[in-house]
Amino acid sequence: MVNAAVAKARELGVTENVAILDDGGNLKAFSRMDGAPVPTIEIAQNKAYTALFGVSTQDFFNFIQGDPSLLAGIPTLARVAAWGGGFPIKVDGEIVGAIGVSGAPMVQNDVDCATAALALVSDSVTYE
Repeated sequence: MVNAAVAKARELGVTENVAILDDGGNLKAFSRMDGAPVPTIEIAQNKAYTALFGVSTQDFFNFIQGDPSLLAGIPTLARVAAWGGGFPIKVDGEIVGAIGVSGAPMVQNDVDCATAALALVSDSVTYE
């Protein structure tokens, strides 16, 4: 999955950090492309962690943005990232982990790289 995300990033001409977590939030695989911004190392991992909630990080943001108290409070929690690029990884309908991608100049690039990786898993979430 990491290789698929990196290949997509190269195709798009962007640099990314790609994090894969298991269902307990433990880092299982990680890659930082040369030139990917250092702060986005943590952001990629946080996107993956947030996706363990069961929805993409973009869908999570869409959910909390309608409630000012959630929008103010949830993003302040440790390891939570509420913008696109994080997805749960599902096998046979069960969340087995998550992927987070961060580093490109546009969130859509992060989403595109993550969805390229998720294409390797047959019953992953619906892509953004």
